[in-house]
Amino acid sequence: MNFAERFIRFLCGFALLALVACAPTPQREGTGEFIDDTIITGKVKAALVADPDLKATQINVETFKGTVQLSGFVPAEHIGRAVSLVRRIDGVKDVKNDMVPKR
Repeated sequence: MNFAERFIRFLCGFALLALVACAPTPQREGTGEFIDDTIITGKVKAALVADPDLKATQINVETFKGTVQLSGFVPAEHIGRAVSLVRRIDGVKDVKNDMVPKR
């Protein structure tokens, strides 16, 4: 086997490994899903900041496969408003509310 054949086999093996490594699993996103979730997170944070009644800095936002998780210690009257606002954002499949009412 000459150098060219070995090199081609190496490239094919590397390409196969790259495809398997980037494949999504239930616990890990694929590259496209990660980019989509990053965009959704940006939209959610922008919407929370744009709402003058919400204290967006108190709300943590994480997105995984279109499901947005909201967390943090937030005034009780802001929780429902934040969840409702996020549900209307394009690309959001579900909202997981882990916000805790601040006393």
